[in-house]
Amino acid sequence: MTLYRQLVIFTLFLFFILFSGTWLAKLQSTRSFLIDQLESHAQDTATSLGLSISQYAIDEDVTVIETMVNAVFDRGYYRIVRYSDVQGNVLVERLLDVKIENVPQWFISLIPLKTPEASANVMIGWRQAGTVYVKSHPGYAYKTLWENMVSMTLWFLGSGIVVLIIGGFILRVLLKPLILVAKQADALCKRRYEFQEQLPRTKELRRVVEAMNRMTHKVKEMFEEQVIIAEGLKKQAYYDSLTGLGNRRFLESQINARLDRDDSTIKGIVLLVQILDLHELNQQKGFQAGDELLQKVADQLREATRQYSNTVLSRLTGGDFSIFIPDASSWDAESIAGSICQKLSQLAVEQLTLTNNVGHVGAVSYESKTTLRRLLSEADLALRSAQQIGPNRWQINSVTAETEKMPMGQQQWKEILEKAMSARQIVLLAQPVVNVFDRTKIFHLEILSRIRREDGSLVSAGVFMPFAERLQLVSYLDRIVLEEVLKYHTSDIKADHVAVNVSSASLQNESFRKWIYASMRSLPDTKPRINFEFPEFSAIQNLDLLKEFSEVVRQNGHLVGLDHYGQSFSHLGYLKALQPDYVKIDKAYTGELKEEESDSRFFIGSLCSVAHSLDISVIAEGVETEHQWEILKELNLDAIQGFIVDKPKELAV
Repeated sequence: MTLYRQLVIFTLFLFFILFSGTWLAKLQSTRSFLIDQLESHAQDTATSLGLSISQYAIDEDVTVIETMVNAVFDRGYYRIVRYSDVQGNVLVERLLDVKIENVPQWFISLIPLKTPEASANVMIGWRQAGTVYVKSHPGYAYKTLWENMVSMTLWFLGSGIVVLIIGGFILRVLLKPLILVAKQADALCKRRYEFQEQLPRTKELRRVVEAMNRMTHKVKEMFEEQVIIAEGLKKQAYYDSLTGLGNRRFLESQINARLDRDDSTIKGIVLLVQILDLHELNQQKGFQAGDELLQKVADQLREATRQYSNTVLSRLTGGDFSIFIPDASSWDAESIAGSICQKLSQLAVEQLTLTNNVGHVGAVSYESKTTLRRLLSEADLALRSAQQIGPNRWQINSVTAETEKMPMGQQQWKEILEKAMSARQIVLLAQPVVNVFDRTKIFHLEILSRIRREDGSLVSAGVFMPFAERLQLVSYLDRIVLEEVLKYHTSDIKADHVAVNVSSASLQNESFRKWIYASMRSLPDTKPRINFEFPEFSAIQNLDLLKEFSEVVRQNGHLVGLDHYGQSFSHLGYLKALQPDYVKIDKAYTGELKEEESDSRFFIGSLCSVAHSLDISVIAEGVETEHQWEILKELNLDAIQGFIVDKPKELAV
């Protein structure tokens, strides 16, 4: 029960006690007054009647005496009026039955009234001629008493209603600071730092509000310190401070994580960009000019790859840069390399370099299992070949298996995707995400989608999703996957939640959003709840849209998570703005958990601290060894996913 209700009830209780005491006191005083009045009235009537009939008693004129008794009896509230002689013989007597109208019987039984009686002697000189006896009727007293009590009760009832309305309003005003403190505490639990600028005048409440403001400020400082520490560890290990790109270690971890995927098809591109004459530029124009050139190149690389998701940009050393785009094709490498070389030529026009020959690009595309060393070697060979061709030129090499088919073009992919969606040739696989301390406890099932080709082979989402986004087919594809998932019941898959990867591009489709909202609201209880997962990179780019989406689906019991967390160098503060239900740490960081004092260990530990302070769960992807699992348990993660738990398996129909 709220404090407001308790105070209102307590006020009404005090008012009831006051009313009861006043009511009883008024009842007793009125009752005593009426009894005294009846006694006085009876005695006065007996005395006056005795004096009036004494002169007629001499002649024993009973007729006149009876007339006088009737006159008195008829004009007053009397129960008995009797005239007797000295021997006690009743000469005249009038009687009236006790009937009390308009007064409840329970009131009469609850409050008994003693009926007063009086007598007076009728004298003839010094001789007694008879006796007059009068007994009052209680009806008048009961009626008066009942009317007084009813009017008093109604007055108190009206006063109570007024007190309740006015007092409730005053209490609400007085307790408003406490209500704001409760909202402030609730916001603090959600890591929203709200302060009460207007302090209450009541001394005790002012102290409570001031203490809450101080605590909120302190918690905010603690959270910001945690973010700074985590950001520092991440930047120290994987960040190039001059350009804002990743370093060589970041590049290698990302490529290795992708190459280790157990997908049916692996593909991607790696580009090496080398800026020439950087040493001479530093000597002739100073290090500031060299730094400005490197920063400009980094901006141009971002611009050239903006449309590609999951892009990894790195500065290797000096004027050497690298670009890694998983799931991209050789014709993407051709387009990106050409765009970069065109932008490098523009730097010479802006006179940021010493010569027109600014740099070269060497690229390698792969479509089969390979190694990081092989990719970097092929990209370096392509770079050397580009340098032989001429200034600001590029060269593309390929790493393909002999059994691999020739890379397909965009039109071929469009035909494959449209045919697969039309025939619903979508295969769903599931991989469990389990509690880090109890691998038998399922956190949720992650749904992985595949396209079945005519030869029976499966193509992973990592391969066809980039084409689906580029061909603007991704929202249709996401809807088909979700429709297939919603066919299953919790009893079929033995899980209450399933995680489905959804493209941020689909959320930009208004009809897709409306369909999602309607489907989630009408989803029966027998169906699993959906965890909508979005890649970190695209989630940051669509933050406002994703916040709106999260708010709607959470109202219906569904969750929102971030996938491949750590691929981008976004500030950890955006977690507070988005408030996802969980984040999945990218496999690149999990793969580096080999030593007790590794940078990844410190980064994951700091991330857990920040995320848990925001009530966000942390899941590690790509856990494959017992050693990794033990370290993750020490770091207090919530759940793990990987081959150590189980491989993805096709969902049974």
